[in-house]
Amino acid sequence: MSVRVTLLSLTCSSALLLSACSSPDDAATTSNEHTPAALTQQSDEAVDPTVNPSPSLTEKSSIAPSVTPAERTRSTLPRVLESFGVGDNVFVRSLAVDTHDSAVWVGTSAGVLEIDLDSYDMRAIYSRSDGLANEYVFSIMVDSEGNKWFGTNGGGMTRYRDGEWKTFFPMHGLADYWVYSFGESKEGSLWVGTWGGANQFDRENDQFTATYVKELVNEWVYDIARDQQGRMWLGTEGGVSMFDGSRWHAFTHEDGVGAPNKNNLPVSQNTGLGTRERHDLSVLAEGEQTYNPGYVFSLYAAQDGKIWAGTWGGGVSFYDGKRWHSLTTEDGLAGNIVYSIAEDSEGVFWFGTNQGLSRFDGKAWQTFTKGVGNGLIDDNVYAVMTHPSGEVWVGTRGGVTRIGYGE
Repeated sequence: MSVRVTLLSLTCSSALLLSACSSPDDAATTSNEHTPAALTQQSDEAVDPTVNPSPSLTEKSSIAPSVTPAERTRSTLPRVLESFGVGDNVFVRSLAVDTHDSAVWVGTSAGVLEIDLDSYDMRAIYSRSDGLANEYVFSIMVDSEGNKWFGTNGGGMTRYRDGEWKTFFPMHGLADYWVYSFGESKEGSLWVGTWGGANQFDRENDQFTATYVKELVNEWVYDIARDQQGRMWLGTEGGVSMFDGSRWHAFTHEDGVGAPNKNNLPVSQNTGLGTRERHDLSVLAEGEQTYNPGYVFSLYAAQDGKIWAGTWGGGVSFYDGKRWHSLTTEDGLAGNIVYSIAEDSEGVFWFGTNQGLSRFDGKAWQTFTKGVGNGLIDDNVYAVMTHPSGEVWVGTRGGVTRIGYGE
């Protein structure tokens, strides 16, 4: 097993320090919740899919349609290739690939990392001293023009373009300081999801052109997706809102978003209409998982036209144009709280949950969980990103895991 370690030290007033070590024993790592203390890249050995905590494969009958054509199905299952540690108490909340610059952008609770996709070395780490509005970065998007957008917790949104940073606040028209998602319309306008509604933003003139609050099923917007028809879908704390270009439509748990509470979990009182104190979100009550199926953490518009919604306790639901269907742990999903959704180039879905990562090809499930050697760094998977090469990047508390079909 080969190991490569990159050390970095950063404060809000100091520059990036990079040094290479030949052995992991030389690496001085810390558990600092404010600053990523070390970025460790480690290649794991081959996975035995039958042994825990390595990925497991199950096959169950499902209401979901087959996703991957037989002629495109790989002959081998993916496995964990490497893990990048960023500090025990640092959360990786967002991931975005920049194919133009061959980089992956990693949004954490302590700043943004830029990783070279060719060498997997870190190019830089960014903080407020560089131009970010806030170190806690919850969302990242690389738009069609190559601009990088960063949504922060309580700091507004920041754009990085041609080496220059610019931040937008509510005084400029932004709906809220908490920015949790981005989307791009068919016409090219930027959509911004906040905890105070959604905005449309004219990138050419740097102006907010519209703000939506009353139009939404709930004003706290977690995720945004555009479907093949150009409709904009927004996942909120009260359900899903859809804008077809002229009218708004709403889908809630009563319409089928989120599976029924078969395990009789305590119902969360989190309605999305509380105070700022509720930005410190917990999905537990007295140590037990809670249930809030209309609360949509993640949203994804699939290649086949279906809309997928990851819920709080209700598993993942998909809309086929007529009605919603749900998949839960009973079907093979790792956990019923679904923080993130991605689809790879072969039409295989990846779901980041509170109990690990699930891979679903329309028929069989493969699960990745925390474990020494070939597992994830943590079971709470907040971000999932797929790359055209077939690799999947996973963001958890403590770091990033890279999954693929390596030799």
